[in-house]
Amino acid sequence: MRRLHGRSLAFPLIFMSCRGGAFAQTALSWEEVRERFRQNNPALLAGQAFIEESKAGEVTAGLRPNPQLSFIADQFRVFNPNPLVPFQNTQITPVLSQLFERRNKRHLRISSARFATSIAATDLADQERQLTFNLRDAFNRILQAKSLLQLAQENLAYYDRVIAVNRERYRAGDISQVDLMRVELQRVQFESDLLNAQVNVRTAKIGLLSLMNERQPVDSFDIRGDFSFKENILLMDELRQMALDSRPDLQSASTAVEKARTDHQLAWANGSTDPDVSFEYQRTQQDNTAGIGVTIPIRIFDRNQGEKARSSIEMRRSAHLRQNIVAGIYRDVDSAAASVQSTLNILKPYRDKYLKEAESIRDTVSFAYSRGAASLLEFLDAQKSYRDIELNYRNLIGGYLSSVNQLNLAVGREVIP
Repeated sequence: MRRLHGRSLAFPLIFMSCRGGAFAQTALSWEEVRERFRQNNPALLAGQAFIEESKAGEVTAGLRPNPQLSFIADQFRVFNPNPLVPFQNTQITPVLSQLFERRNKRHLRISSARFATSIAATDLADQERQLTFNLRDAFNRILQAKSLLQLAQENLAYYDRVIAVNRERYRAGDISQVDLMRVELQRVQFESDLLNAQVNVRTAKIGLLSLMNERQPVDSFDIRGDFSFKENILLMDELRQMALDSRPDLQSASTAVEKARTDHQLAWANGSTDPDVSFEYQRTQQDNTAGIGVTIPIRIFDRNQGEKARSSIEMRRSAHLRQNIVAGIYRDVDSAAASVQSTLNILKPYRDKYLKEAESIRDTVSFAYSRGAASLLEFLDAQKSYRDIELNYRNLIGGYLSSVNQLNLAVGREVIP
């Protein structure tokens, strides 16, 4: 019984150790998150399938007209007095015909289909650009929430030490019970910050997992990244040129202009006449004969006028849409760059001056209050000022990362990683 009891304890221990390894938390970097997103996002997978569809359309566009084979049997003796030989003088004529397309129709169809495939590919790249913007925004929100959680934990731990010191002062008779209660009452603000930060971290993780199309538990998911800002020099001319070279929506618009031009040429080609050449062979009892026939449609009423007009209008429309996208690119790049620079101008004095001053004031006033050299109001105000300055600074970093993400979206590539 004792040996059996020992084995029964061993199995749960092995199970718990395996379970702990299965749910071990591995923090993902931005590159790993983006790669999982590309592999799992249904919208991107659907876009890749659409590209394959478009490539199949190229095969259809390149097909040539099939030849046609027909048989003609005539010269039946319907009213022959001898019903046993009705097919005595029957003539069998097989006819083989082939339609010949003129004015380079097949080549134009293939070119139009290839342009459509190219547009599908750049449209997918543009969709990925916009979805990556949402993904990076969710990633940055987790970094910001984790930073605020760390700040809340540090503030609460610091304030608990302050409360412990003041409790000793109360026991020594340096402060009144009312002052101690007012100091302890201020702790509820730091507790609230901590609880809100924990909820925000969990909510941000849920949002990122949803974009990644992941089904793993939130508690076993985490990310890692640098929550800070970089002092980059932004040159507007270079940013604009990079956007013009990189933006997939502009590439789609440019390809659409070329496709519209090709479709217009195809519309005129489809308005031309295609001859149908046939070859026939006839066998009779006396001899064998062959013949050649040519069928030419006479296009008097239908010369594809509607498609010619429509494709001409589509050419102008595509050109206008491209011009509108170019104007939007300049607007987006200029606005995003101005936002990044504006946020940097606010962050620098916070980092170089305000944070150090707020921490110094908090520590000095706390020390003075513990020695009875500062009032309770001064002490509470110093705590609040430090909390507000730190909170503003980290929110400004979050705003900076959001502005950088907007700039990368506007340019179409990662200008600032």
